[in-house]
Amino acid sequence: MAAQDNQIQDSSFQLMDEDQLSVKLIEAQYALKDSKDKANAKSVLVLVSGIELAGKGEAVKQLREWVDPRYLRVKADAPQSFNHQQTFWQPYARFIPAEGQIMVMFGNWYSDLLTTAMHVSKPIDETMFETYIEQMRAYEQDLKNNHVDVIKVWFDLSWKSLQKRLDTIDPGEARWHKLHGLDWRSKKQYDSLQKLRQRFTDDWEIIDCEDETERDQQFAQLVLQTLQHCPAHLSKAKGRWKQSKVPELLLNPNEGGLENGDYKDELKKLTKKVAEALRFDTRNIVIAFEGMDAAGKGGAIKRIVKKLDPREYEIYTIAAPEKYELRRPYLWRFWSKILPEEKISIFDRSWYGRVLVERVEGFANAVEWQRAYDEINRFEKDLYDSQTLVIKFWLAISKDEQEARFQAREETPHKRFKITEDDWRNRGRWDDYLNAAADMLERTNTAYAPWHVISTNDKSTARLEVLRAILKQLKAE
Repeated sequence: MAAQDNQIQDSSFQLMDEDQLSVKLIEAQYALKDSKDKANAKSVLVLVSGIELAGKGEAVKQLREWVDPRYLRVKADAPQSFNHQQTFWQPYARFIPAEGQIMVMFGNWYSDLLTTAMHVSKPIDETMFETYIEQMRAYEQDLKNNHVDVIKVWFDLSWKSLQKRLDTIDPGEARWHKLHGLDWRSKKQYDSLQKLRQRFTDDWEIIDCEDETERDQQFAQLVLQTLQHCPAHLSKAKGRWKQSKVPELLLNPNEGGLENGDYKDELKKLTKKVAEALRFDTRNIVIAFEGMDAAGKGGAIKRIVKKLDPREYEIYTIAAPEKYELRRPYLWRFWSKILPEEKISIFDRSWYGRVLVERVEGFANAVEWQRAYDEINRFEKDLYDSQTLVIKFWLAISKDEQEARFQAREETPHKRFKITEDDWRNRGRWDDYLNAAADMLERTNTAYAPWHVISTNDKSTARLEVLRAILKQLKAE
């Protein structure tokens, strides 16, 4: 489909009475706002881009006058060239709207893509450009699957009209527009931009901005249509789920361990090597731990950071999501934690909760957890492509060993806080958790983010194997 096919034609568009349009927008806005915390909850993300002086700002300003401005959020940023040490979505992830909200983004991942393609000294080749588009659309589909409806609007303006508007604006304002990255007096740059954007706007709404009144109403009516016709959420999975076989490593962990003296010597050597390897690696590092309760996640993390300065890393202990987090895509609370400026991020439990505890305990329906494997793989691939190494561990112990550790915790004063009634209750779902882990390991073990299964009932052995696995993956990559 050509980009122009999405353009609103004069024959199909009709101006509405402004008061009537305002009433409809506010009604739809409040219906969206009132949907939060309900089964049909959703949010709307409006991505805005286009030709300079086409009237993007004016259209959004007018929309704000027609709606209740308290419930229309706007994020405006000048386009930036891609930083290849962060994903295209990282600058914007914190601003993904919660259920019940509308967010308009001036400046978004497409604006950054165009800026990078137009200005970076080493241009993006056609294959890489198309790869970015595929990744962006996959990310947007994940947003839609997680109750964020996405509408993309391109404000178009002919070269002739652009030049007329440039002739009439204040010189100070013209300089400000030029700072957005292009010389809008250059026909060559204008044509290059139009050629580039036509490679991704086939699924955008294109507004012809020659007429300012029609432009503003077209934009407002597009938002209204989106609010009134947000897609329903799927709640039932299609087809029968094919359960993966539980690996032997999960069923029968090793029993043996080292002598205490040998363990201490090896631990001292490995903790130093791991600290140096993590510290001097040029990439950001994300280390994620999963496993049965009492499998030794905390002890392993303690040994990883033993020789690191506390300023070099951040540890995230992931519990049940807060209410405000439940109103956003489930990966949102991890998007907002993995930051480009953070060299080493360690997760005691992670985004895999969707396919583990949320699956087993019924907090996510079958559609949600079955879809999550692909969403997680895309998330980790985006991190990998932005020079972030993901190292994942599943710590496996036997059911009998878990019981012994639970009892030891109850009998040890400074460890009693680690054991709860839920921990004992969860033992009744042991086989369900093993099945969930089997599916997780099979479906998310990738070349760019492989799983390391540490299967042993001996704590000392597990800690050493974790350290060795980190060194091995750092060296392999």
